[in-house]
Amino acid sequence: MSQTTLTSTKDEFIARCIPLLQEIKDKTTSAEVEQWLNSTYGVESELYKDLSRLITLGVKEGWVADVEIGGSRYRRAQLVAPSAETFFFSMTGVLMDSTDNTQNNPEDSFRGGYHSHPYGEINLVVPLNEGAALAGPNGWCHGGWTTPAPGSHHFPEAKGGAVVSITFLPAGRIAFDVKPS
Repeated sequence: MSQTTLTSTKDEFIARCIPLLQEIKDKTTSAEVEQWLNSTYGVESELYKDLSRLITLGVKEGWVADVEIGGSRYRRAQLVAPSAETFFFSMTGVLMDSTDNTQNNPEDSFRGGYHSHPYGEINLVVPLNEGAALAGPNGWCHGGWTTPAPGSHHFPEAKGGAVVSITFLPAGRIAFDVKPS
C-alpha cells in the first residue's frame, strides 16, 4: 500500500483506512470505543460516507467478500494481513444476507460461524439494503460501528437483507475453534 498512485478501488479503500487505524491503534475495544467511533465517524461523517461508497463499489467489483463460506449469501475475504503499515490490524470483508434464509432464527436473522475475539474486533457496518443490520454487543447496528470486547464470542448475525462488515482485527486475531456456551 505504499504506492504513490492508487490502482484500484480496493487500494483506495485501504489507503483511506490507514489514518483511521493510526488513530485507533492504541484503543481497546469497548462500549466507550464504539460510542466514540459512532460519534466521531458515524454514518453522517465524511469518512463513513466515503468508506461506504468504496465498499459498495467493492461489492460490485467482487473484492469485498469473494470467498463463499455458506453460499453466496455468506462470504468473506481477507483484504489486508496485519503489517506495520496497518498498525498490525488485519482487515476482513464479510457479507451476510438474511434474505430468504431458512435458519428460522428470531427476526428472520441469518447467523454465521461462531468465533471469538482474543483481542477484540472493530466492525465498520455498511447496510446494502435499507433496514439491513448487523448484531453488535450493544444491539442491532443499521450502519456505523460495533466493537466486541477482547475475549468476546458470538455468532455473527444479520437481519433485514444484506450488510457488509469490514472487520479490523488487532494482530489479525480471531478464533474459530471455540464452541457456543
